[in-house]
Amino acid sequence: MLNLENVRKTYGSLVAVDDLSFTVKDGKIFGLLGENGAGKTTTFRMIMGLLEPDKGTITLDGKKIDYKETDKIGFVTEERSLLTKLTVYEMIEFYGTLKGMNKEKIDKKLDYWLDRFEIKDYKFKKIKELSKGNQQKIQFISAVINEPKLLILDEPFTGLDPINVGLLKDAVKDLQKNGCSIIFSSHQMEYIEDFCEELIILVHGKAVINGNLNEIKENYAKKNILIKGDNIPVEKLEKINGVEEVEEKANEYVVHIKDASVSKEVFDVIKNFNITKYVVADASLNEIFIHYVGGKNE
Repeated sequence: MLNLENVRKTYGSLVAVDDLSFTVKDGKIFGLLGENGAGKTTTFRMIMGLLEPDKGTITLDGKKIDYKETDKIGFVTEERSLLTKLTVYEMIEFYGTLKGMNKEKIDKKLDYWLDRFEIKDYKFKKIKELSKGNQQKIQFISAVINEPKLLILDEPFTGLDPINVGLLKDAVKDLQKNGCSIIFSSHQMEYIEDFCEELIILVHGKAVINGNLNEIKENYAKKNILIKGDNIPVEKLEKINGVEEVEEKANEYVVHIKDASVSKEVFDVIKNFNITKYVVADASLNEIFIHYVGGKNE
């Protein structure tokens, strides 16, 4: 279990992380969100033991993170950190050796992951000869080769097509099932909604949202009404007090309302039309993120 308690980090007069606290339990995936410059990278570096917090504590299974504990942490960075002149085998052997693994185990685990990611023929190819998507797979393998206790994923699906995203998603969920604690960071909110039960949104290093994703969405007042049907009276809907926007999508309308009480009046306007879908839904995480972050990063 990873635990951060009242962590603060400054660079001169700049407060990068401000009184940050959260816990990632074993077998849980935790979302750490924020715009560029919000303090995510500094937080990752402190968790990795690369930076010391000015205040507060960071522990993994109750122990302060030092060089011994960092062997239990895997990190997939947004920027690739691959040794491109080496072959896949040489690079993974290097990373595995740094983590205290013997060559026999490294080779066995590498074969497993290459087969799982459908790139087993690339074992002795140089990293620079691989596509960006396959390089991302190798970066993932380098982070999990030693079965880490904690895995940090920073934009892990960069450069991957939908099929390969699916392969990595399945791998992440299997690591979770085996008890790995995972911190997941992405600007693609649909991935956060797929994976995370708990999350934090940072603005200027401070948590403006912290808690269970379902509760965050339920407690956020604004809702969306999804409507399908013939001849929807858009102009009448837009005039309803409490309707903020009527958005036309490919095959439905999304009516953005200030709170759930407005849904009855919306329904009264359309109930005599040929309606095939009427759903009152929580706002998306993307909308909530924009609400709390938009305009605050200047």
